[in-house]
Amino acid sequence: MKKFFKILGIAILGFVLFLFIGYMLVSKSLPQGEEGAAAEALAQKMLAAVDQAAWDTTHVVSFTFRGEHNHLWDKQRHLAQTEWEDYKAIFDVNTVKGRVWKGDTEITDAAQLDELTRKAHHFFLNDSYWLNPVPKIYDPGVVRSVVKTKEHGDALLATYTSGGITPGDSYLWILDENGLPKAWQMWVEIIPVGGLETSWDEWVTLPTGAKIATKHDLSIGGLSIPIENVKSGVNWEDYGIEDPFTVIQ
Repeated sequence: MKKFFKILGIAILGFVLFLFIGYMLVSKSLPQGEEGAAAEALAQKMLAAVDQAAWDTTHVVSFTFRGEHNHLWDKQRHLAQTEWEDYKAIFDVNTVKGRVWKGDTEITDAAQLDELTRKAHHFFLNDSYWLNPVPKIYDPGVVRSVVKTKEHGDALLATYTSGGITPGDSYLWILDENGLPKAWQMWVEIIPVGGLETSWDEWVTLPTGAKIATKHDLSIGGLSIPIENVKSGVNWEDYGIEDPFTVIQ
């Protein structure tokens, strides 16, 4: 028995060392960029490539994130409907107040309602950021700078000094010759590997003209983040259903 535990301990230690060495080999330090006119020009080029103006006119959008969360978003009024498991939450994105149902039963307990609404809001913030984070490079508190790379030429580093779920996160945008994102590298609080890269693939053009990437392959682990069932409209009539947010207004 002692021999078994000794072998098990060695195996566990070896696995931990393997993970540590792998982390050291893959993890990158946050690069230093240069702020100024060149960074702003690169940022504007990226905004034009995804047609930010068209995104601004896209008032209604729905999508499924990673096959787990279904979102319906009224961008103009800052309202959202998020569905996961057998829950549905309809809430105001700014105030995080709304209503929640489990199946056909509405949650009326105040503490449980608050907890579930905040959970839905957290899902929404994360998933909608993956849907189209490009316009958010001009959110308050974002620092933009140019990083010169050997592999990709000039890349745009966006550091969020405030706001969002985890202020301090940084993203290095890798662009093609037209400014359309090909990938980004992330330095974020929830991921221990610095500079983890995901692709920006399978671009689709919404009816409004805005461009959305619907597939993100991670550089390690063989994982992929799909964004499916993307549908949009200028208004509810254009989208094709009646306004679902009257229940909280």
